[in-house]
Amino acid sequence: MAQTLVNFRMDEELKQNMEQTCQELGMNMTTAFTIFAKKMTREKRIPFEVSVDPFYSDSNMNYLKKVISEIDSGKAKLREHELIED
Repeated sequence: MAQTLVNFRMDEELKQNMEQTCQELGMNMTTAFTIFAKKMTREKRIPFEVSVDPFYSDSNMNYLKKVISEIDSGKAKLREHELIED
């Protein structure tokens, strides 16, 4: 089967993180994208759920940054609590 070259751009940090994950899985990015393309072609859909995770919303990320800043500066009022079983 003839091969073709596909080029696209992505954030450098995302690329590095994906390369690391692929390496941990024993593959390279080409293999990962080929798996994705084959599955998408076979199923005629994106082979995973695409949704917005509210954890990563701007307001929540800003809140988390504020809390981290308060902890780092010693202004946070931390208190002990019982663990919640899931």
